[in-house]
Amino acid sequence: MELNKLKKTNKKKIRLGRGIGSGKGKTSARGHKGQKSRSGVAIKSFEGGQMPLYRRLPKRGFKSLKKNNTAVLNLDKLQKIIENKKDVGLNLDIKVLKDKKLLNKKYDKLKILGSGEIKKQIQISAHFASKQALSKIEKAGGKINIVKK
Repeated sequence: MELNKLKKTNKKKIRLGRGIGSGKGKTSARGHKGQKSRSGVAIKSFEGGQMPLYRRLPKRGFKSLKKNNTAVLNLDKLQKIIENKKDVGLNLDIKVLKDKKLLNKKYDKLKILGSGEIKKQIQISAHFASKQALSKIEKAGGKINIVKK
């Protein structure tokens, strides 16, 4: 830092509309007449009569009011959870997975899909399960309980 490189910070604020001698008097830098010279101007997305951008672009997306938050877990993911997290146990349900922070708390249902392999005998309580997942879990000696909610 050098003295000649310091910036002036104590500049006086110019007060608008305080007489012609002030430099910003009479029209107060707003020009003459027109909408912009008046108070309460709101011309945010006005494009001079041209169709505004937000109306030119197509409508996209939809947020369903009936959307149910279902967590989807594949068998390979379940196998990794059991191998890596020793304290999870072999009795799994959505509450246990949420408590151990393996699932986000926004989910209120659990769905098991059959991608991958499972080697342990586990007991799972889920709301939905694919036929492939059911057969693979039963082949490994486990059991899946479908919860009706």
